[in-house]
Amino acid sequence: MIESVSAIVMGAVLITGVPMNVRASAALGSSANVGISADLEAAADAELLESAMNDVVLDAFHLDGYSNLGIITVSEGKVNIRDAASMDGNVVGKIGLDAGCDVLGEEGEWLHIKSGKVEGYIKSEYVLTGSDALTKASTLLKKVVDVNTDGLRVRTEPNQECEIVDVVGSGQRFDVLEELDEWVKIDLDGEECYLYKEYVDIGAKLDEALTISEVRYGAGVSDVRIAISEFAKQYIGNPYVWGGTSLTRGADCSGFVLSVFGNYGIGLPHSSRAQANCGSAVSLSDLRPGDLVFYGNRSGINHVAIYVGGGQVVHASNPRTGITISGMYYRSPVKARRIIQD
Repeated sequence: MIESVSAIVMGAVLITGVPMNVRASAALGSSANVGISADLEAAADAELLESAMNDVVLDAFHLDGYSNLGIITVSEGKVNIRDAASMDGNVVGKIGLDAGCDVLGEEGEWLHIKSGKVEGYIKSEYVLTGSDALTKASTLLKKVVDVNTDGLRVRTEPNQECEIVDVVGSGQRFDVLEELDEWVKIDLDGEECYLYKEYVDIGAKLDEALTISEVRYGAGVSDVRIAISEFAKQYIGNPYVWGGTSLTRGADCSGFVLSVFGNYGIGLPHSSRAQANCGSAVSLSDLRPGDLVFYGNRSGINHVAIYVGGGQVVHASNPRTGITISGMYYRSPVKARRIIQD
């Protein structure tokens, strides 16, 4: 949870530790300098009250892209987002438990939402809205950093004399473990590392929807490559477990790769370093879906991911993120190997 909101108790309609922003204050018709709890208690209109609380929470968390926050409550897996308010609508995306969306409108039992790159319709039964969504969001938000420069060095300690672990580029995002005066501790695929604060933007995030066209394939890609890539992607959102090989209950990076390929009768060792010696070498500029991409530091290979096309990889990242999809250059690849020879 982000520290800027010390408490949100919707049952008593009390929010403490957050200054009222101008927009919420205007909605309530009172001065921005008046205390938040006093403003909320003075509000007579439930709709204005909810709007004000929405503005306050979104402002406190520095969340962009949400004007009317919704939180997904599907019991398991992911629910479809359709291009029309009907079960006959085409599926344009999928969204999972506790992900965030912006509620744009309502059509009967359907809500018109936008989440990440996906806009469409979802059954209202799967979405928390209003004060329930705000309360839930306060427990789900993760602090993250977005890199705002190219060639930023990732270090083992919060100083410029220590070892460089990796180099990351503009637009890459990492979970924050701790914020220091000049540095921020991040989770880099399970390793605790540091970025210099001057070159990152610190904020918060909710999980978002995944587009159906998230991965695009080039011409000539074999059916088995497409099958492996699609098979791997269906486990996005499942947990990371050190030493694990279960695609549903939890796997680490090499265990995830081992199990995905094992489903197609291809045996691989349970170690990213050992997997880096399997198959044949392939250039990073010549990757096809189903190829393996490896990452590491001066100590050697320490992470492996499956390339799924479109410049993206699927991998079991760390206990906080689980199995996820990332841009291939979210950190610097060390090498790639081709397991499927076609």
